[in-house]
Amino acid sequence: MTHPADAARPGAEGQLRQGGRALLLAFYTALRSLKLYPVENATVQKALDDLDATARALLAIEGDLEIRLGGDFIFVNATRLRLELDNYASFSHILAMLRAFEIGALRIHATARREWQILLSLLLSLSERGQPDERFDALSGRLAAGGVTGLEIERASHHEHAESEQAKQAAKRVYSQGVAVTKEVITSVRMGRATSVKRVKRAVQLIVDQVLNNETSVVGLTTIRDYDEYTFTHSVNVCIFAVALGKKLGLPRLQLYDLGMTALLHDVGKARVPVEILNKTTGLDEREWRIMQAHPWLGALTLFTMRTYDETPYRAILTAHEHHMKTDFTGYPGTVRARDLGIFSRIVSVADGFDAATTRRSYQTTPIEPDEVLREMWQNPKRGYDTILVKALINLIGIYPVGTCVILDTFEVAIVSAPDPDGQQLNRPLVRVAVDGDGGTVPPPGTLVSLTEREEAGHYRRSIVKVTNPSRYGLTVGDYFV
Repeated sequence: MTHPADAARPGAEGQLRQGGRALLLAFYTALRSLKLYPVENATVQKALDDLDATARALLAIEGDLEIRLGGDFIFVNATRLRLELDNYASFSHILAMLRAFEIGALRIHATARREWQILLSLLLSLSERGQPDERFDALSGRLAAGGVTGLEIERASHHEHAESEQAKQAAKRVYSQGVAVTKEVITSVRMGRATSVKRVKRAVQLIVDQVLNNETSVVGLTTIRDYDEYTFTHSVNVCIFAVALGKKLGLPRLQLYDLGMTALLHDVGKARVPVEILNKTTGLDEREWRIMQAHPWLGALTLFTMRTYDETPYRAILTAHEHHMKTDFTGYPGTVRARDLGIFSRIVSVADGFDAATTRRSYQTTPIEPDEVLREMWQNPKRGYDTILVKALINLIGIYPVGTCVILDTFEVAIVSAPDPDGQQLNRPLVRVAVDGDGGTVPPPGTLVSLTEREEAGHYRRSIVKVTNPSRYGLTVGDYFV
């Protein structure tokens, strides 16, 4: 139901969301500029001008402004910002900075360029001192001493910290529910029992909603890769990657629901493959490989049968049959006549290929590192992936995907948290430092840093030297996301 105030001001909420995003991006740009250059620098001066102008424009519409943190979300005047993956890394940097001071809200009563400069300079100079509560007191005292009256900070309450934890737990529940539903479907097919498609649809809707609301967080959940539960976690991971790709391509919510359903059920044909073949810890012989190659058309038959119990998208049936065919049709099953692969089949194929190659199986000592997988998918035409969709995946998750463990030239070990905030430097993502330069473990969620940060001389503060296996350092990647 539309609120009367919104009815009186058409597009008011959308205008506030757009203005709120612009304000936070201007805040991030000014903060980053001040960190890189002296205040007299022209880049800093322009960034402060832009921040002041953006705040003035929004104040002219709203009167007063309140930027409040709620869990993993940012609210402007009680309106939750719908953050896209393209700018979420910038906002996550702001979230990390404000949390480092235990700031729960920033109120803007009036805007003055001088006051923004004081606030940002203090955030940077005090960010490494003491504990968060001590930083908050120091910041509050310095703002008062500096005569800052237009900007007001409020300490975060324990309730807000509880909300953050609740949001993380909610994301884990959605993921776990997806795994449970997939397990139920596979088990039902194996036992010859009917399965509830409605439950599958509900699980998919929850996953889609998570991707739309907090894409970075839910993609991080794909790092929970348990090879003992591979059949089920793989299907959920493929669902998440496929929906995120579909969102990147601009598919509307209803199509994302169908795409998610299609992706979650793409491997349902494996339920008809003997368990001893699925779980074999050595290579398959020719007979076993022929049986394994039958799972696409067995999946199509299974999903067609499921339509008698409830509605299953026809695209799910088609994708189950096509997802291993490859773009040049050298895959399996073989084709009799010329055809075009459906867009859902091509999306699921890319998502399936990436997750399968980066997940440890029962018969592997280590999986292939994500950067190598993406390079192979992109450069090797024999892999048979749609290169436009592979490029979209790289733009979505970066050259070093979320969850990749990397060694930095500072001797730190870090977990990739999100792509480059500006989307320009795919080789310089946002990371969470998990092991410091002296070899000490940094407790989860680690220290959030951007690899695009430069020293005063212009050199990058940190760069990736190579990808490594997190188990060598006793790290569990999932701990840094959930």
